[in-house]
Amino acid sequence: MDLLKVRRSERLIDITHYLLERPHTLVPLTFFAKRYESAKSSISEDLGIVRRTFKGRGTGILQTIPGAAGGVRFIPTIAPAEATEFIRAMAIELSDKSRLLPGGYVYLSDLLGQPKVLRAVGRLIATQYAQQQVDAVMTVATKGVPIAQSVSAYLNVPFVIVRRDSKITEGPTVSVNYVSGSSRRVEKMELSKRSLSQNSRVLVVDDFIKGGGTVNGMKSLIEEFDSQLVGITVFAESLFSGKRPISDYTALLAVDQVDDQAKMLHVKAGNYLERTFN
Repeated sequence: MDLLKVRRSERLIDITHYLLERPHTLVPLTFFAKRYESAKSSISEDLGIVRRTFKGRGTGILQTIPGAAGGVRFIPTIAPAEATEFIRAMAIELSDKSRLLPGGYVYLSDLLGQPKVLRAVGRLIATQYAQQQVDAVMTVATKGVPIAQSVSAYLNVPFVIVRRDSKITEGPTVSVNYVSGSSRRVEKMELSKRSLSQNSRVLVVDDFIKGGGTVNGMKSLIEEFDSQLVGITVFAESLFSGKRPISDYTALLAVDQVDDQAKMLHVKAGNYLERTFN
């Protein structure tokens, strides 16, 4: 067996694994050259193969940064066809009438507990913000936490959890009052002062939006930290007869028909595909 081919095969596998584990991280070519005791020209050829494979498979973008301080950066994305297939499959799955809960809510916990689903949701949302600066991902406890964790892994930024009741382990907190969009009650949410730095660019994610009051509360909390809201993306949105305080958001899925009496439920693709790929 040709040892040179074996060594190159090993390099390609190791380079690919290294990049996949460190999304949005700039890696100098000199690092790979030293790691494999290879010339930069050989490393450049290897990276060219990885780049073409990532692009062809829809894995993501391998970005080259020129100059002495440059290198390569892997940006995870999802191809439009794969995103469309996943969202259509989820719409069919969620249209099962047994998932209908009182008040027009939909049972999601089993799906959002599956690693395969969470990885796909993370890639979908990370793709939407792949070319924007995001410093933190924010969600509210508890059902949005796995989504935030998946998104933050693909964007390689921290995620922060907003809570409705303070914990002594959180230390000093910043709190805001907000109006629940569905019940119209005044609620409170809090975030530890250590969780988020000032002037951060924050992406808000959640599992479900109905009235929009919770998401609007997180927006107010971001402002209390003198930070900026980059965007809002939810797994699913529900029908809502009133006016939401938040209108500029992205939903992967949308409940467009629901009837508690007849136990009827229908879910379709949300506005994600249109907002991300058009």
